[in-house]
Amino acid sequence: MTTDTCFSPYRTDALGRLAKFLPYAGAQYARKRNYDYGAGLHNSVSTLSPYIRHRILTEHEVLTSTLQRHSVSAAEKFIQEVFWRTYWKGWLELRPEVWTQYQLGLRHQIDAIHTQSGLRENWTRACSGDTGIDCFDAWAKELCATGYLHNHARMWFASIWIFTLQLPWELGADFFMRHLLDGDPASNTLSWRWVGGVQTPGKTYLARPDNIATYTNGRFQRVSGLASTAAPRHAQPPAQPRNLPRLPDIDPTLKTGFLLHAEDLSPGFVLDQCPSLAAVAMIRADENLTPLHLSERVLAFKDQALVEAANRYDLGKLEHLETPAQIVDWANKTDLEQIVTAYAPVGPIARVQKHLRKSDAVRVVQVRRDYDSRAWPHATHGFFRFKNKIPDLLNAL
Repeated sequence: MTTDTCFSPYRTDALGRLAKFLPYAGAQYARKRNYDYGAGLHNSVSTLSPYIRHRILTEHEVLTSTLQRHSVSAAEKFIQEVFWRTYWKGWLELRPEVWTQYQLGLRHQIDAIHTQSGLRENWTRACSGDTGIDCFDAWAKELCATGYLHNHARMWFASIWIFTLQLPWELGADFFMRHLLDGDPASNTLSWRWVGGVQTPGKTYLARPDNIATYTNGRFQRVSGLASTAAPRHAQPPAQPRNLPRLPDIDPTLKTGFLLHAEDLSPGFVLDQCPSLAAVAMIRADENLTPLHLSERVLAFKDQALVEAANRYDLGKLEHLETPAQIVDWANKTDLEQIVTAYAPVGPIARVQKHLRKSDAVRVVQVRRDYDSRAWPHATHGFFRFKNKIPDLLNAL
């Protein structure tokens, strides 16, 4: 199998990439998934994450397609990888304050960049791939150029950022968020917390030269100067997990508008419940992902994916909205009695939806996927307890 990192935001291309990968989702994936062969050569993994992240492809589709080709035992490692993303989303959904804590910490570190010249210089060098650590610099440049990194490279990169370069983990998570096509609040933030020993207190991930040499197939043979210890970073412990919020039902008798957003670009499960739509629009709230600026590559991917989804579902030309006030004005202008939208997990779109619900200006109905409602409540502890639920979750498909 060959692949590339030129990601088109179109569902047809996502389906083509899935079909290309499926023959290799079994034993070959389990054997080679940890190998990072470099930009344009990520042929040991699926490279589906930008599509699953925005649900151009859904987890349900990917899992059922895999199980049509392989047994559960043969594709166990790939199935678990899909469920890791589900687990991270569920874990953060049950503890939304962790996202708020990260954002506050990030703003504090960005303030420090403006006042501490040494930190600013080291951060700038790390972001531009100018540290003198060959593998790290190559990954930084690959990320900026393609919007993608192999998962193993992400772990090495985060470890070097935190423990060798001694940079705040929040700034590293933000660097990834600004450049990754698949960057989302749950997987990105919690993975950085895990490497730094914050997610699982006391458990850190240390990048080792021999491991890097082995799993980059010898591309980086002489990596020197890496930290030999990884003291865990500290953060406020999360609260006890909450219950998932109860959601109101769609009232088919009300004049209804639909809001499309980039958290779920396969909204057929929502549209099927709406007998008619009086108006449609799309939400964009990207500025709340980072206090800095998302890369042009990420912005273009999101924008084109939104337009493609609107065309795919024959929604016509959609008005672009960004704030709760703009959405309320749109609802008033079109005399809407109800706004329907796909449920957005913790992040900028969820924040907009929350403000809308609190405003009481118009009835807002979020529709959550059955897949999420079944899986997320099990993300109460670590992944390995969640993993015990995977057979039941697969049966429910």
